[in-house]
Amino acid sequence: MRFLTILIVAFIAITLLSLATCKKKETKEVKIGIIAPITGEAATFGISTKNGAILYFDAVNESGGIDGMMIKYIVEDDRGDPAEGANAYSKLIDQDKVSVICGTVMSKVCLAGAPIAQSKGVPMVSPTSTNPAVTLVGDYIFRACFIDPFQGFVAAKYAIDTVGAKTAAALYDAGNDYTRGLAEVFRAEFPKQGGEMVAFESYATGTTDFNAQLVKIKAVNPDVLFLPNYYNDSGLIAKQAREMGITAQFLGSDGWDSPDLVKIAGDSINGGVFVNHFTPESDVPAAQKFVKDYEAKFGQKPDALGALAYEAAMIIVEAIKVAGSADPKAIRDALAATNMETTTGTIKYDENRNPVKGAVILEVKDGKVYYKTSVNP
Repeated sequence: MRFLTILIVAFIAITLLSLATCKKKETKEVKIGIIAPITGEAATFGISTKNGAILYFDAVNESGGIDGMMIKYIVEDDRGDPAEGANAYSKLIDQDKVSVICGTVMSKVCLAGAPIAQSKGVPMVSPTSTNPAVTLVGDYIFRACFIDPFQGFVAAKYAIDTVGAKTAAALYDAGNDYTRGLAEVFRAEFPKQGGEMVAFESYATGTTDFNAQLVKIKAVNPDVLFLPNYYNDSGLIAKQAREMGITAQFLGSDGWDSPDLVKIAGDSINGGVFVNHFTPESDVPAAQKFVKDYEAKFGQKPDALGALAYEAAMIIVEAIKVAGSADPKAIRDALAATNMETTTGTIKYDENRNPVKGAVILEVKDGKVYYKTSVNP
C-alpha cells in the first residue's frame, strides 16, 4: 500500500512538472499581415516594403518580442492588382486571423483592400499609399506616409521657387488613382503659386509609346514637365522626351524611387528631381540605425519604400505594446493615439489618420540619387 502511494505521488509530481514545462514552452504571439506587390509592375516597391517590415519585426522578436509576445508575420503578394489585393486582405483576416495589417503599397490596391479591413474591424497601416481617399475609408485605416495634396504642393513650390519655372506640363497615367490624383493636385497648386499650366496630358495604363502626348507637350515648350508616375513609366517618358528634343526640367514624385528608374531612362533622367519621404542621408538617430541595419542585412542602401515600411512596423509594434494585447480594436485605439519617434522624426496622426510630417527633394545625378533639401508642413 505504501509503495502504491509513493507511485501515485511520483506520478502526480511528474504530471505537474510536465504540465508546467509545457506551459512554460507556450509562447504568446500576435499575427501581423504584410501585403505588398512583390511581383508585377511595382515589384521593386514591394520587395523594399517587405524587407523594411520584416527587418523591424525580426529585430523585435530577437529582443524577446513585444513584452514577451512574439510576432508571427504572414506575407502576401498583391501583384499590384486591386483584385489580388482584395483577396490578400480577405485571406489574412478570415483564414490567418491577423490582428493588424502592414500594407499595402499602391493606392489603387489599398482602396480595394481597406474597405475589407474596415468592415471586419482589423486595423491596417499603409506604408506608402498617398491618395487621400485611402484613410477616408474608415477609422481602422492608417498610413505612415504624407498624402498627395502635400506632395503636389511641395512639387509645385519647388518648381516655382527653386527651378524658377513659369510654365509647366504634366503627363500621367489616367488609370491609376495615385498618378491621376497627384497630377490634379499639381495642376491646382502650380497656378496658385504664380505659374501657368500649359499642357495636361494623360495616357492609358500599359502605354509604352508616348509620342502623341509628347508632341503636344513639345509644342508648348514648358519649363517643367511633371511626371507623377511610377519609375517604369517615368523612365520611358524621360527617354522618349529627350530623344524628341524636349528640354524641360523633369520633376517627379515618390513613385520614382527605384534603382530601375536609371536603368530604364539612362542619362535622360540626369538632373531630374523628385519629392520623397526619406533619404539615407538623414541625421535622425532612428533613421541612421535603420540604414545601417538594412545595409547589413540586404547589402544595399534602403529606399523610401523600405524606410516607410520599417516606420509602419515601428508604429504597429508600439500600438500593440500600448494596447497590451493582440485585440484588433485595442490596437486600433492605440494607433489613433500614436505619438512617437520614428525614422522620419516625431509622428502623430491628424483626424483622418494621416501623419503630419515633412518631405525631401532628391536629385538624380550620374546614375545616383542625392539629397537636395527638405520641406516641412
